[in-house]
Amino acid sequence: MSDYGDLTVRKLAMWGIPLSLGVMGLKMVAWWVTGSVALLSDGLESTVNVVAAFIAFFVIRYAQKPADHDHPFGHHKAEYLSAVTEGVLIVVAALLIVNEAIGYLSEPRMLDAPVLGLAINFAAGVINAVWARLLIRTGRKYRSAALAADGHHIMSDVVTSVGVLIGLLLALATGYAIFDPVLAILVAVNILYQGWKVISQSIGGLMDQAVDPRDEEAIKQAIATHAAGSIGVHDLKTRRAGTVTFIDFHMVVPGTMSVRQAHDICDRLEDAISAVHEGAKIAIHVEPEGEKAHGIRVKVVKEA
Repeated sequence: MSDYGDLTVRKLAMWGIPLSLGVMGLKMVAWWVTGSVALLSDGLESTVNVVAAFIAFFVIRYAQKPADHDHPFGHHKAEYLSAVTEGVLIVVAALLIVNEAIGYLSEPRMLDAPVLGLAINFAAGVINAVWARLLIRTGRKYRSAALAADGHHIMSDVVTSVGVLIGLLLALATGYAIFDPVLAILVAVNILYQGWKVISQSIGGLMDQAVDPRDEEAIKQAIATHAAGSIGVHDLKTRRAGTVTFIDFHMVVPGTMSVRQAHDICDRLEDAISAVHEGAKIAIHVEPEGEKAHGIRVKVVKEA
């Protein structure tokens, strides 16, 4: 990631703290004026957003620290720890919502000041939707797992808010107050699913999962078209660590090729790969012809 990208991610993480506090405040006001357990469940999920915003801010700052003696590959994986923690907090919020809603199933009640409460909650949802799209887009652009996870969680909060609004409008239209706690439980189920997605995706990063097929194909294409002079490329491996992608492979060259010539090919490959995958850390092992190929192979385009 470039210095500009690091700064952009840090700024968004910082602004996420006051914004999440503001949205949580709006949602709790909506619950206070209506007494709706569904709106309470929506507000409780927003408390997780606040905690997650604080965690993301501090973890992103730590993850962007340069490599040192104890962490020669950098601190990038710290972002995955933030995302896993957020996933766990999402699950906890869902369980709190279920506990609150079950108590209202036997004694549901109609809403107080429904128009005002729903209007406030709608405004909070709009703010969240705009913010979530910005976080997801920036997180993908600069490959920030923590920022993208925060954006996806907030977007699930938006979906939750839409569901709550629809359900409460049904309760008001039909006069059946039971819609309120039932909807709160359905919201909790959706939150549990979103929490599991965040956790599973982050665990994949902690386990050195390879880049997605589209990115891998772009890397292969860059190697194939810029490795002229070599005999072949094999044992291509990729892994993600937060904002950084590590790429390494073996390149076979003629036994008579000089170290300088082989080095020139390596420089050309590094430039080509970096052009399609900015900020990648690339390691190329040069081998003389005759070595047995293994792992993922890339067919090199020969010079005309």
